[in-house]
Amino acid sequence: MKKLLTLCIIHQHPRVLLGMKKRGFGEGRWNGFGGKVAPGESIEDAARRELHEEAGIHVADLEKYGIVEFEFDGNPEILEVHIFRAEDFAGEPSESEEMKPQWFYIDEIPFREMWPDDVYWIPMFLSGRKFKGKFLFGEGDAILKHELAEVSEL
Repeated sequence: MKKLLTLCIIHQHPRVLLGMKKRGFGEGRWNGFGGKVAPGESIEDAARRELHEEAGIHVADLEKYGIVEFEFDGNPEILEVHIFRAEDFAGEPSESEEMKPQWFYIDEIPFREMWPDDVYWIPMFLSGRKFKGKFLFGEGDAILKHELAEVSEL
């Protein structure tokens, strides 16, 4: 069973906007902004909605950079995450009940406080390469298996 999710990172070189997850899945980790795609909602519209709900900003132009499937050992659900990049936005990033936004220079991205898969695909994302991948997590969110490949289109 697949669950469709979005993730959006604001990338204004040499900085990225990430959010500290304050509750729920991934709590206590820095991440992009995103979440579930609602029934009848397009993936892009879900990415825009989540960015507004979590960081208080609006984006018009999104570009998809990756599709990554996540599985957790012993759980049949597959999380299919569509990863977007946006450069320009309207509004001022502001804290929500779920996320606390913060800018990071790309050489200071806090990978130790992020999901362990991010260190694999974020460098591809930052260099403008599109990708597809799969990660299998075990106990303590250890990566048991992964594959990641650059693709010409998504």
